[in-house]
Amino acid sequence: MFRSKTIISACLALVVLLLSTAVPAANDNPASQQPPSPESANNRSADETRLRIGPGDPVAGKDKAALCFGCHGEDGNSTDPQYPKLAGQYGIYIAKQMRNYLASTRSHQVMSGMAASVSDADLADIAAYFASQPMMKGDHPSSNKLGKKLFENDDLSRMMVRCDNCHGITGKGLAPGNPVYPVIGGQHKQYLLAQLINFRNGTRNNSPGGVMNTTVHRLNDAELDALADYISGL
Repeated sequence: MFRSKTIISACLALVVLLLSTAVPAANDNPASQQPPSPESANNRSADETRLRIGPGDPVAGKDKAALCFGCHGEDGNSTDPQYPKLAGQYGIYIAKQMRNYLASTRSHQVMSGMAASVSDADLADIAAYFASQPMMKGDHPSSNKLGKKLFENDDLSRMMVRCDNCHGITGKGLAPGNPVYPVIGGQHKQYLLAQLINFRNGTRNNSPGGVMNTTVHRLNDAELDALADYISGL
């Protein structure tokens, strides 16, 4: 029994190590650490924006997204915390969630109906419009120490990989070209907490490989609340 647990822990540690070192590797080259010129910074910003937007047309998407404004806000920053902010979210991620509603992989009475009424082309444009908006941010920074600890640290004894490993140190994602893991920093606390609870109890299970279900499975109510509080302030 002890030997099996040791092997499992070692495997988990290796996985976490590989994941957590994949991003910083780009900084090993001293040249990459030089401050970019204004021209290269602007070009990089434009390239990153295009990657974040995805294949859709954000200009065409604004008119097509009009039905979404009532819940999610015209600029993608909803005022009702039960509805998620979409501002600056990956376009491909937004489209994926809509198609998950259509396939009943994810459930919501209103969103399932909306997903059934929009074509793939229109959905790409709508997602691109919200993705092109200035990125969501918290109303004020959170000083929640427990939430910060959970966000920034692995807990292999509970098979929990730190949140910033997939969502970035500010919760804004790792890279615009990697839309698998969404922007969560600055999202409404109420919405974040509801989704964490759904992942924990298995009513939502559409994360890649079920990683969210595994990560939050052993967290208690107080820990989930602290985590949602901290992330919402990023």
